Amino acid sequence: MVDVQMSQSVRVAGSERRRSFGSLALSIHTALTMAFLYAPIVVLVLFSFTRDSFGVRWTGFTFDWYVRLLADQRLLSAAMNTLIVALISTMVSTIIGTMTALAMERYRFRGRTGFDALLYLPIVIPEIVMALALLVFFAFSFGLLESLFGVRFQFGLATVTIAHIAFTISFVVIVVRASLKGFDMRLEEAAQDLGANEWQTFRHITLPLIMPGVIGGALLAFTLSLDDFVITFFTTGSGVSLLPVEVYGQVKRAITPKINAISTLMLVVSIILVFLSQFVQSRRKI
Repeated sequence: MVDVQMSQSVRVAGSERRRSFGSLALSIHTALTMAFLYAPIVVLVLFSFTRDSFGVRWTGFTFDWYVRLLADQRLLSAAMNTLIVALISTMVSTIIGTMTALAMERYRFRGRTGFDALLYLPIVIPEIVMALALLVFFAFSFGLLESLFGVRFQFGLATVTIAHIAFTISFVVIVVRASLKGFDMRLEEAAQDLGANEWQTFRHITLPLIMPGVIGGALLAFTLSLDDFVITFFTTGSGVSLLPVEVYGQVKRAITPKINAISTLMLVVSIILVFLSQFVQSRRKI
């Protein structure tokens, strides 16, 4: 009996040691993964405050690079263009994406499966492929319009905006469709039984209920448009500067703490938008 109890005690102790070792290994793995992902970002933010003119050594704390950033008219103009493109593309993609999500969830029509698959293409295909496809499309369309009407179009803010709308619609559709899952259709039926027409039902019943999904999709579209570089680089034109492309151009010449500062500000804006999107999505579940 004593031997059996000792044997059980040994097994329990061995099991506890294995669990302790597994927990320690998991903690170390998690810490290393987080360090690998976020250490470069921390270094970037930290060296946006250094006094070193090359931004590679810590020589003291200063806000001078942020002051110089605000005095750089080229960067400020690029930032303004980026905000304009992001706002316009977000509004258009949110409207089209919400309408598309409602149509895909409410109706059955011929070609629905194929259209549903096409909606996921901008998400699953490499961004460089999407950028090249848009570049070829614009070049072909401009050449065709010039040959037919004699009007010459050029790449600029309009092409970038259209390109951003094209690839952000799919993200809006996915988020809004998720908010439509489990939607109680009896609420709409009750509103119509009480005399509301289709527009009144959508405005007062459907839209408020799916609004967290719509806002979440809009914030996601805005963040993607704000940070996108590859598609922006391929669809912008000469004389038009957007922030991701401008930062890339300055990095090729020299990396200064001013670049770190603008990257830090973009990072902060992106983080705020992501957390805001998550907050809006979580409100729907409460």
